[in-house]
Amino acid sequence: MRIPDWSPVLKPQPQDLVDAILKRRGGTLINLDKALLWSEPLARGWNVYLGAVRTGLPTSRKLRELGICTVALLTGAAYEYHHHAPDFLTAGGTQAELDALNLLVKADARASAIHPALAEVEQLVIRYAAQMTLNVKVSDDVFEGLRQHFDTTELVELTSAIATYNMVARFLVALGVSPEEHD
Repeated sequence: MRIPDWSPVLKPQPQDLVDAILKRRGGTLINLDKALLWSEPLARGWNVYLGAVRTGLPTSRKLRELGICTVALLTGAAYEYHHHAPDFLTAGGTQAELDALNLLVKADARASAIHPALAEVEQLVIRYAAQMTLNVKVSDDVFEGLRQHFDTTELVELTSAIATYNMVARFLVALGVSPEEHD
């Protein structure tokens, strides 16, 4: 990491904040937390907001994780992919789908995400995430395709997850946050 790992000796933080992050993480701070804890307001807000985006949205977890993995691969955020590819698999995704995603992002997933391992909705989510990440603007045909599969709330939640993890990717890459060694 380009900055030192946070520790309470280097930058004391309120124990309620550290405890809240530890609770969400299952008892262990990850490297991302060790960067965020340099700023109390940032760490506090991030913990609540990302907790909601990551686990509080009812929209398909598998498709949200597919969008997040697309963002991670397109931005070079290895840390993000390291943490979210297993979550995609846990949410019902397959290794064949991840392999297809890896192939598609090496091509231009903004224009086409056709692969036999991927259903139509998965192809649309990949194109959507690729266009949001690389172009910012999303084509009408991709958005209208998504409307065939998602209601308005689901569209907002999927869009929020992809946008949020674009922010996360940029934070991770800029600070050089790498995956934990024990994983």
